Amino acid sequence: MLSVKNDLLAALAAELDILSPGAGAKSAFESPKVAAHGDFACTAAMQLAKPLKLNPRALGEQLKAALEATPAFQRWVDAIEIAGPGFLNIRLKPAAKQEVVREVLAAGERFGYQQDNGQRVLVEFVSANPTGPLHVGHGRQAALGDAICNLFSTQGWKVHREFYYNDAGVQIQTLTTSTQLRAKGFKPGDDCWPTDPENPASKAFYNGEYIQEIANDFLAQKTVKADDREFTASGDVQDVESIRQFAVAYLRNEQDKDLQAFNLKFDEYYLESSLYTSGRVEATVNKLVANGKTYEQDGALWLKSTDYGDDKDRVMRKQDGTFTYFVPDVAYHIAKWERGFTKVVNIQGTDHHGTIARVRAGLQAADVGIPQGYPDYVLHTMVRVVKGGEEVKISKRAGSYVTLRDLIEWTSKDAVRFFLLSRKPDTEYTFDVDLAVAQNNDNPVYYVQYAHARICSVLRAWQEQGGADMASLQGVDLSALEGPQAQALMLQLAKYPEMLTAATEGEAPHDVTFYLRDLAASYHSYYDAERILVDDEAVKKARLALVAATAQVLHNGLAVLGVSAPVRM
Repeated sequence: MLSVKNDLLAALAAELDILSPGAGAKSAFESPKVAAHGDFACTAAMQLAKPLKLNPRALGEQLKAALEATPAFQRWVDAIEIAGPGFLNIRLKPAAKQEVVREVLAAGERFGYQQDNGQRVLVEFVSANPTGPLHVGHGRQAALGDAICNLFSTQGWKVHREFYYNDAGVQIQTLTTSTQLRAKGFKPGDDCWPTDPENPASKAFYNGEYIQEIANDFLAQKTVKADDREFTASGDVQDVESIRQFAVAYLRNEQDKDLQAFNLKFDEYYLESSLYTSGRVEATVNKLVANGKTYEQDGALWLKSTDYGDDKDRVMRKQDGTFTYFVPDVAYHIAKWERGFTKVVNIQGTDHHGTIARVRAGLQAADVGIPQGYPDYVLHTMVRVVKGGEEVKISKRAGSYVTLRDLIEWTSKDAVRFFLLSRKPDTEYTFDVDLAVAQNNDNPVYYVQYAHARICSVLRAWQEQGGADMASLQGVDLSALEGPQAQALMLQLAKYPEMLTAATEGEAPHDVTFYLRDLAASYHSYYDAERILVDDEAVKKARLALVAATAQVLHNGLAVLGVSAPVRM
């Protein structure tokens, strides 16, 4: 139906240009708020009435008559009705809706994809420092980042997935000290282990059992290998540098296992420490100073971030000579820009909201050609986990939080991905473990996957009865698809490409989950209304083509989310 809609839009644009030169550039259709009103709605008459000084309804009548005379509308449109002050409600012929079945079957996995646009986008997500297992919040970020990457890919972008982490900061030093104490035989609760809640250092110590596992493997002089590093432990409890490097490599390996369980890979791991060793942080600070965008006060170096809309100026270099954490962020984003990524999306927790204004201010103050509003940010809230009706807060392994791997082991990779993407990122979300494993229609991922498996069962039954291969369905006569449920299903299929485009522009993968649930509902309604494997060969082939197209779009949409499309359940 894409070709049909394009034909109709072209005809509309031509008629609008006749009414008002240049108006055709804004030709568009909307979806009627009430399905019974038609398949497309057009508000052009009301928009043009005022500048043309005409009555909108009279202009609507004029536009209606003009459109009805065009070949495209004569071929594809059953009726045009005037509503209200000048709405045009357009009803398509069944043949117009049937075109989407051919389009889906012809395009297959590429249905909804746009051509290569020659542009590159970098999406940075997860970016967890290697100080412990990935928690559920990281899981939400992983699901968001991967789905957003997949969305950009459907729209012709070349996507680069990046994981940024610090391997040498205060948290890493705390990890090193915690591991060293465990290697020496101490544990949380011993006199040497900080326990004073008023002491910030004690809050930073890592108490989970995974620290003992790191210490044991360090003493055994094991070698650990992660995607971006490999290290062999010295086994010497006094060798602090060896403990640090081994602990970082060990936990990066653990993170890789979490990511593998999530079926997620990154193109690049970028180290915060490299921004210092390469001189990028120093160069960035010098540039800001040279541009007159800083000042000294109270022994600290400040950025004039209020010049760029921040609510107050920000400290860049503290009295002790160390930089605040947004400074390397500015250097990092200058590096992204210099690497050719004019489009950058950062997936971060809502606790990072305060850094947005200062990072963007630093980028503008650096004056290196970066546009305002760079980079994009998608902020997400944390996730509550409920199991057996009670909130789960503690993981024995992590010591203080539910890990991503816990959630996957309790449910499945598919359930975790779909559930964590089923709400807008900035809304609070409660992950119900019991619902995620339930095999009923209340479980959204089960509901969608079951629709796909149900179709596959029908297609298998047809082939077992001597049916031809799936390719044979592409050229069948679809005229039998005239029932209301069939037409509603075809209209739902036709929404998929525009939904992908809108979800990409809004960086909103939850739109895909909403769409898939609606598509599954449309299919279940159709299945309940019309038997597919009927005796009439022509009718059977048409219905098989429709459900095969539906299975393809379900498969494609689930793939965007990183969720499987099972053929049996």
